[in-house]
Amino acid sequence: MNQSLIEQLAEARGIESKYIDAWGNQATIEPSSKAKILAAMGYSVEDEAKMLNQIEEESKQQWLTVLEPATVVRTNTPSTFFLKLPIDFVNDELTLNIYQKNKQVKQISITPVDHQLVATVELEEFEIQQYAIEINFELPMGYYELALLEGGNDEPLGSGRLIVAPQKCFKQPEIEQGKKLWGPSVQLYCVKSKNNWGIGDFSDLAYLIEKVAERGADFVGLNPIHALYPNNGNACSPYSPSSRRWLNVIYIDVQKVIGFTEDKATQAIVQDSKFVEQLAKARASEQVDYDSVMDLKVRALKPLYDYFLKHHIESNTSEAKAFEAFKNEGGESLAQLATFDAIQDNFRSEGRYIGDNWGWPVWPDEYKDYGSSAVKAFAKQHAKLVDFYAYIQFVALKQLEQANAVSAKKGMAMGTYRDLAVGVSEGSTEIWANKDLYCTDASVGAPPDVLGPLGQNWGLPPMDPVKLYEQGYQPIIDLFRSNMHACGALRIDHVMALLRLWWVPKGESAKAGTYVYYPVDDLLAILALESHLNECSIIGEDLGTVPDDIGGKLQANGIHSYKVFFFEQAEDGGFYSPEHYVEQSMATLTTHDMPTLIGYWHCKDLELGQEIGLYTGDELMKSLYADRVKAKQSILDSLHGHNSIPSDIGRDANYVGMTQELNYGMQIHMAKGSSALLSLQLEDWLQMDMPVNIPGTSEEYPNWRRKLSVDLEDIFNKPEVNQLTQALTKARQ
Repeated sequence: MNQSLIEQLAEARGIESKYIDAWGNQATIEPSSKAKILAAMGYSVEDEAKMLNQIEEESKQQWLTVLEPATVVRTNTPSTFFLKLPIDFVNDELTLNIYQKNKQVKQISITPVDHQLVATVELEEFEIQQYAIEINFELPMGYYELALLEGGNDEPLGSGRLIVAPQKCFKQPEIEQGKKLWGPSVQLYCVKSKNNWGIGDFSDLAYLIEKVAERGADFVGLNPIHALYPNNGNACSPYSPSSRRWLNVIYIDVQKVIGFTEDKATQAIVQDSKFVEQLAKARASEQVDYDSVMDLKVRALKPLYDYFLKHHIESNTSEAKAFEAFKNEGGESLAQLATFDAIQDNFRSEGRYIGDNWGWPVWPDEYKDYGSSAVKAFAKQHAKLVDFYAYIQFVALKQLEQANAVSAKKGMAMGTYRDLAVGVSEGSTEIWANKDLYCTDASVGAPPDVLGPLGQNWGLPPMDPVKLYEQGYQPIIDLFRSNMHACGALRIDHVMALLRLWWVPKGESAKAGTYVYYPVDDLLAILALESHLNECSIIGEDLGTVPDDIGGKLQANGIHSYKVFFFEQAEDGGFYSPEHYVEQSMATLTTHDMPTLIGYWHCKDLELGQEIGLYTGDELMKSLYADRVKAKQSILDSLHGHNSIPSDIGRDANYVGMTQELNYGMQIHMAKGSSALLSLQLEDWLQMDMPVNIPGTSEEYPNWRRKLSVDLEDIFNKPEVNQLTQALTKARQ
């Protein structure tokens, strides 16, 4: 292995050699880690001759690309695009045509030699020159196609994409005018209600939106609602989806689907005694029984699809036309998801154990690639089943849109805010159908930090930044656009991923990883553009190891930072007043990865951590408990110092338990802060003590399954909850 060549290539591919760790120290990446990441990118690091050939071929292809795949510019800013041409063309007058939606919007003449020469190269006995062409005209924000032509020839010398983005992300007029918005966040799967089938659904969401809007809230925050696995219900982590572009169909309210009450076949299924018994168990279960709920819903949805075919498709009704338009717009991505789900459905019906069916890596070889002849034959042979899985995506989207429409009807400034996960799981639809974009021999994670001294490996193969660029950024455009639909804001989990991601080589510990950099300025520009096109505010979850060069970029691009009270702590242990948080932020007390307020105050998280083996040893436990008492004391001091809690609440953390007064006082304390957005968890309204997720665990704790303690309809019959929401609304004014 030529280490010098490895180092040069690693630098060229944006692979980091050093970084500042969570303790503020400089950490150095092992050369072997860089070599393994290059191997994951497809380089033959063990064969120097092969690797040199790869590098040479890549360089050749780059020089033969006349126009860049994507040129990203900002409005009201001088911008430049680059072109590369054989020397024979550089003195010619060429024409650059600019199109939008197949219509020419501008045409300019270019003689390359009149512009700045950037670089030259000898390639196969002829010279290629690169020129920088200044853009001295304004185009409205949007996406454009470029075509460079020579006189008398209709075949372009080169083509590419021009992306014109606004300076900042969209913000609702109310935010721009200084209104401070608040709303609850909810893990939708946790919701219990009188009518749902053992998991929260889009009808529950609509009800929640209506009730909190009536109490002064301007949004409801959601967990990621990305597509999971209808035929593997227990693969339930919302942060390990099958596709981030599509929806989790488990959130469909089956009773609201067209034909539910009229269709005899459906009613025969749902009224069958065994179905009724299974449904009753799913509803009564203390934890979400994903497998059972998904089974119930798919069994009921299949005859409803037959009903739709008979009463709508055959008659070509407006609903049928809407479904056809949905499929056309979904295109190849929807076809990929529907085919994947149909294959898994078919394997399951054959009785394959989920260990042989959890995802494409364990399928028979002929099914491991979306483009294979076997998959094409399957899709043709099982066209109806494939269409069924497209149909339930259609149903899910309609129900989400209807829920979000309630917010507009109720006059909420924002409506729902959605959550974008950082990646997709290894066995997912997205990777199965897009292996050229994803590096499956690596996984996204996090370096060692205070909370995770061994680092984290999330099992999410990363996108290759070069392949993303070569595709004109279309995958990320589609991703942003689909997740900004039917909502007023998008929370981006681990927003630092726009700058860099911690790649871990397959089979290695997280400590053996390194950072790989992404074209952050281009990605932020695209985010801003889609934000405006969809009128969607952006919230960036910027927790953990945050590099210095991302904070300023997020701020400049109008992205709301994420301020978690328990992490906003000074060096002396005191907690910053929420009044000192930056205005362009979303403030919250806790998150789905943290204990509830009562859980934190009563050290339930430490007890649980010890029980399941996260924390071991008497000395460590003594230290953790001592640190918690200090933190609680600082919190009490701050709350009393700002008169946020009644004076009769004690001042010694050793003797003050978590009461309703203290709980609600902390929430109102946050509401008085300066952040433009405030999100609070329903669990803390209900004074629950158990967490919904414990990071670093899988089988040790039932993550993503714990339900709310009270039916949704009963929450707003509680006088104390209504008093809290009234106080929150007042505090935000």
